[in-house]
Amino acid sequence: PTVHTFSYFFKTKIPNTMSAPNPASTGLFINGQRETGQDVRIGNVTAALAVANIVKSSLGPVGLDKMLVDDIGDVLITNDGATILKSLEVEHPAARVLVELANLQDQEVGDGTTSVVIIAAELLRRGNDLVKNGIHPTTIISGYRSALKAAVSYIKKEMVVNVSELGDEHLINAAKTSMSSKIIGTEMDFFSKLAVDAVKSVKMNATAADVAGYEAMGSSGGEGAAAVAASTAANAGKKQRYKYPLSAIHILKAHGKSSMESNLIDGGFAINGMRASQGMPTFVESADGKPIGIAMLDMNLQRHRMGMGVQVIVKDPKEIENIKKREMDITKERIRKIIDAGARVVLTTKGVDDLCMKYFVEAGIICARRCNREDLKRLAKATGGRVVTTMADMEGNETFDLDCMGKCDSVREVRIGDGEMLYVYGCKGHGASTIVLRGANEYMLDEMDRALHDSLCVVKRMLESNTLVPGGGAAEAALSVHLDDYAHTVKSREQMVIQEYADALLVIPKTLAVNAAKDASELVAKLRSVHAKGQHHTSEDGEVDETLKFMGLDLVEGSIRDNLAAGVVEPAISKIKSLRFATEAAITILRIDDRITLNDMKGLGA
Repeated sequence: PTVHTFSYFFKTKIPNTMSAPNPASTGLFINGQRETGQDVRIGNVTAALAVANIVKSSLGPVGLDKMLVDDIGDVLITNDGATILKSLEVEHPAARVLVELANLQDQEVGDGTTSVVIIAAELLRRGNDLVKNGIHPTTIISGYRSALKAAVSYIKKEMVVNVSELGDEHLINAAKTSMSSKIIGTEMDFFSKLAVDAVKSVKMNATAADVAGYEAMGSSGGEGAAAVAASTAANAGKKQRYKYPLSAIHILKAHGKSSMESNLIDGGFAINGMRASQGMPTFVESADGKPIGIAMLDMNLQRHRMGMGVQVIVKDPKEIENIKKREMDITKERIRKIIDAGARVVLTTKGVDDLCMKYFVEAGIICARRCNREDLKRLAKATGGRVVTTMADMEGNETFDLDCMGKCDSVREVRIGDGEMLYVYGCKGHGASTIVLRGANEYMLDEMDRALHDSLCVVKRMLESNTLVPGGGAAEAALSVHLDDYAHTVKSREQMVIQEYADALLVIPKTLAVNAAKDASELVAKLRSVHAKGQHHTSEDGEVDETLKFMGLDLVEGSIRDNLAAGVVEPAISKIKSLRFATEAAITILRIDDRITLNDMKGLGA
């Protein structure tokens, strides 16, 4: 993809566009500045639009990348909305709301971070125009809430496609849609299959609390806890629901080879570490059907030394040798306890000295030091063990608890790129898998990681909610037509607000068309026309053509097509959440009509 360079945006400061009156003229004796009324709103909207304009050109399958250069010259190339905004130092408080909004969308859904910011900024701009035309902000807020409720209701009733048993085809299509705008878009056939296989490999039975969470996530904002509880109770007798914890999917990045040589270790785990000594075996496997024990430690395996401040008064110089010998024996006993517990592999986050290494080499054990603590926690979960921070027990002695030992079928050291990795196969705990990404350089690997994370989140949401909606501007165009009709049924001033909300949603198909170098006005007009026909006109036998509501943009050909049939789909929860988050962010900023900025109190003796 084409790369835009925005070196000044990495540490950019969204300018304050508000002119501050003299504090004395406000009638308040405050050590600061106060801005009120329309000045504040114009400033907030200008700042929000400045943030949205940064990410706007990166939306869609033909969106452009941003190059962010920090003050020491580190380069970040990405078109992920949340990553771009997180890297900016935004000073304006209203603009910061949009940055937090993108982060929230990233945490909750994983995808759609750019579109949620663009919709929020457009709602703000149109809300501000309404205020200028004499509509009170309270009316605008009320109208936005009504429009949101009607939009979510329409999506659930008309746009959502329930796929009770999601086949791989739908999941792969959703993953492709997510990664089509990313660096791995050219190899999306390969990576979408990789993402689907990875998420399915960590399948677990969902608890009652998880099922209740899915129901609450899928319910509209107006439904209360009672409705969710009733729905959960109704589903209790149905088939088992599953959850897919993405924390169990470990992504490792290794330089070298092509991106197409990335691979998934299904049911296994790879950890970035190597044997501490060349005398250790490179491969251990289970014998007689017994699994291998893995000891995961968060402590030093070094010669024991007395703590600071401990004084030992020795009268006989020979006793010094005995003290040194005892120090060595303490370490030896500690290692002997780990070996006797059945450990064939020992991994620690801290150091291992030569003395300890000698015992491991003699016992034919693989030992790796300086492992990442987070990686060890994941491995512990995958192998059914626990990370041990101390061997002390309740009696004051040192023992190694067998319950802390992880279990697997085999462990092998494999050379990947410039370094070595330890591959753990046949993990006996909860589902676990590792994706090893290969790529030319650090920038490429980082962007591949971000793109794959978004796709994994999309596949997870689709598997957990079993619902999807068409993408490519189809949902927004259908909502725009529906809300336009809904506005005519409202008898208050909110009618104008709902119409503006309907027009604001068209910013997504417009931006998609502009980024694809197509005629946005013509394409969006065609799209609205098709959706209006689908919602209003009936055929001769009195039935509405059901396929018209799935019509969206084909940005390669510059035409309108059935995006559901074309495989351009996304999770319904992603669309609903982005509408909710964008509307709430716009309402939060529109509420503000007064801003007081206090001066720095340093040096004033306060």
